[in-house]
Amino acid sequence: MNFVARMMALIASSLCICQAAGQVDSFLASRELVKDLHSSLHELIEVAHVGGNTPAAKRLARIEASIASSFQALPKNSAGRLTPLPVRYLVHNYFAKEHGWQIKGLEPQGMRTNVSEVQEVSILRDRSPFAVERLAEADQADRGLALADIAAMIAMIERLILDEATSLLYSAYFLNGVSASDGVQHGELHEILKSYLLLVEMGMRANLTNIELHQEIKRRVEERGQGWPKIVEFETDAVLSYDYEVRDRTNPFREEEVPFEAASHIVDELAQSYGKWQQAECGRMKDSLMALDTDGSGLIPLSTFYAKSDKMEYQFTESVEYLRQIGAIDDGSKREPRVRIANYVTGPSNCIASSQYYSVCCLNECDGVLNELERSIRAPAASPDRILKLVNKEVASASMVVPRAVNEDLTARLHSIADRNGGEVPLHGRLFAQWLHLAFPHECPYPHMSEDGLELSAHHWLGGKAIATVEQRANHVEQVANTTVIEEEGTVVAATAAHAWSEEDVLPLLEKPRGGLTIASVPVRVVVQVAMCLVVLRMVIGGFSSAANAGSQSSDKKGSKAFSPSVFRTELEV
Repeated sequence: MNFVARMMALIASSLCICQAAGQVDSFLASRELVKDLHSSLHELIEVAHVGGNTPAAKRLARIEASIASSFQALPKNSAGRLTPLPVRYLVHNYFAKEHGWQIKGLEPQGMRTNVSEVQEVSILRDRSPFAVERLAEADQADRGLALADIAAMIAMIERLILDEATSLLYSAYFLNGVSASDGVQHGELHEILKSYLLLVEMGMRANLTNIELHQEIKRRVEERGQGWPKIVEFETDAVLSYDYEVRDRTNPFREEEVPFEAASHIVDELAQSYGKWQQAECGRMKDSLMALDTDGSGLIPLSTFYAKSDKMEYQFTESVEYLRQIGAIDDGSKREPRVRIANYVTGPSNCIASSQYYSVCCLNECDGVLNELERSIRAPAASPDRILKLVNKEVASASMVVPRAVNEDLTARLHSIADRNGGEVPLHGRLFAQWLHLAFPHECPYPHMSEDGLELSAHHWLGGKAIATVEQRANHVEQVANTTVIEEEGTVVAATAAHAWSEEDVLPLLEKPRGGLTIASVPVRVVVQVAMCLVVLRMVIGGFSSAANAGSQSSDKKGSKAFSPSVFRTELEV
């Protein structure tokens, strides 16, 4: 049982929290938030016009460095730019690998070509419709987006999401009886940040107006422990990092008060690093599953997946229907279905929906494998021999994962993929993803063919819809225990370790050029600065209701499960 599951169980057992209620003081939020947004706007405009060494310029440079290799390896149009499908892949990949974020509107959608585009991102549609309109015009003009344009768009989405975290920080101040206009001592700051992280964990169950209720929940959680010390350690490290960062600007002989701007900076760091911090929990869950994989195939029998043991830290409870819909079931065994470890770990039931705009999910380790190939190849396709050489040497060492022995069968399959694609293997096609699954069965998910993509979204499975009942799980385990499949000779049929191979291919990032408008595409960096202006204007006129309500709009998935499928989750999903 992981610490978040334990903590949520404690919260549920301590106090009945059914839904978010109330608002924080809108004037308190508005006064500080307008300053933050004006500052962000100023930085973005400065970068767009003159570049420089500002924080915004460094942020854009960092984003460009993160996506540059993938950009080079993606298929481009005649102008050397990316069309909508590769843009979607690149933006989703950035947030997934850097923050563990699954952005609503950019969720994984399986091996399909009819997927949503970047302008469908919920936070853009809600907070910056002007940007959505201009992105649509750029799309129809069929000119595509350059690397710098995509980096600016990512920066804008990232900033809007971090503004949601800032608005929740206002709630944390209020729930600790502190005004955001006042500086705080370090002791108060730690309590505020612990409240912020508790609100993130509680999601829709968080009450943003009842101070006594919030403090009682926090007191009980601290008394019981059950993983809370790790949360405290996480926020404490963030404060120590900030103190070290500003050590040359503070008086070492007296404790100075920390202003809200500094607390907001710390929360930015917490929000951005939260996914990678919790990846350690995903890793422990994966290790627990790998210990059940006796043949190294990345597959474990469903009855083993459901079995209870005092020696196991985790209890897995997802239903067969859920596992099959997300591609985590392999039916190749004659005895019973088997669970694909990589598909399960990266599945939506292991996400934390902390906001209506995004969820925090386990990092997909296969992204690291593919990114290493992209970095070396710098093209949309490569020869089988080159891929085999990279997989056996550079990719394995750089991604910290070791492939299974690339035997004659795997080599032949890779050459077969190349034969049907003009002698080269497309890096972003379904068949190569299937090949990676065989080569890295514990890291690379099987490329599931999704019908509409909804089943891969964390928000789709809210309310406990992914959970099998205790009776259903027990019945399956009992049925397997009492059933033997007998061959004609009278011997027990062993579960085969062979993987099924599908010849169905999809190249999801290739699209035909479309005729469009004759108007020129609007540069995305211009869209960013104008859209940010409108964000500020709309929030001033609207009384900053989004800041007041952001915490109350958090998804209720948070209470369901952090990473480990536990029996506590059933109690919480109401």
